[in-house]
Amino acid sequence: MRTLRNVLGAILALAGATAAVWSPFRIWYDGRHGRDYRIGELFTGTGVTEARAELFGSLFLPFAFAALVTLVGVVLRSRLLVAAAGVIVLGFTVLWMVRVGQAEGSLAVDGSNGGLGAGAGNALVGGVALLLAALLMAGRRGRRGRGGRRAEPAPRHGPYPESGPHEPDPYDTRPQDTRAQDTDPYGPGGPDPRAPDPYGETAPYPRPESPPPTPPGGPGGSAGPGGSAGPSGRNPSP
Repeated sequence: MRTLRNVLGAILALAGATAAVWSPFRIWYDGRHGRDYRIGELFTGTGVTEARAELFGSLFLPFAFAALVTLVGVVLRSRLLVAAAGVIVLGFTVLWMVRVGQAEGSLAVDGSNGGLGAGAGNALVGGVALLLAALLMAGRRGRRGRGGRRAEPAPRHGPYPESGPHEPDPYDTRPQDTRAQDTDPYGPGGPDPRAPDPYGETAPYPRPESPPPTPPGGPGGSAGPGGSAGPSGRNPSP
């Protein structure tokens, strides 16, 4: 539907621009063509005169510019540019009618050579067609996702904010010691050396404890105050 509106609006805009550009080559008023009116006379207080104008100094210039704006608007699918072209065409046409009525004293509207001709009518129709084309066009499609919703940027670090390894969860209602077990997989005492290896290897058996050291006097006695003890635990005679 959007593409169809743009196509129909583009066709109507091109038709309006063609009618506007063609209008200066037809009779506008009292047997004079639109290309015979000087564009500078539209901005003076005296109004139009009988002086003839060159092609690019006549009403052809603003209408050619409006046609160029229309082409750019159709290519870019810009409703604003097409509407601006319609305002240019209608604006210069109405201003010409005001200046002609000021110079002639009155403005006759009839189909004879003494009144408004087909050229002025083509310009009016072309300007209205450009405005209608701007309303009909759908314009350019914005950056939206599927379903007509604007696509939201993806979160940088996932849907939830990242937390540090030792940062407590504010929504965790468990006791503090239970939380410590979750953060440390081996518990508060560290890893068990006799626990089986998770990679399939069996931990070695712990070494046997060494016996306590033997006293200097041997296992059966101790040294006296005067010397070392013998094998029977008695002190030798002096």
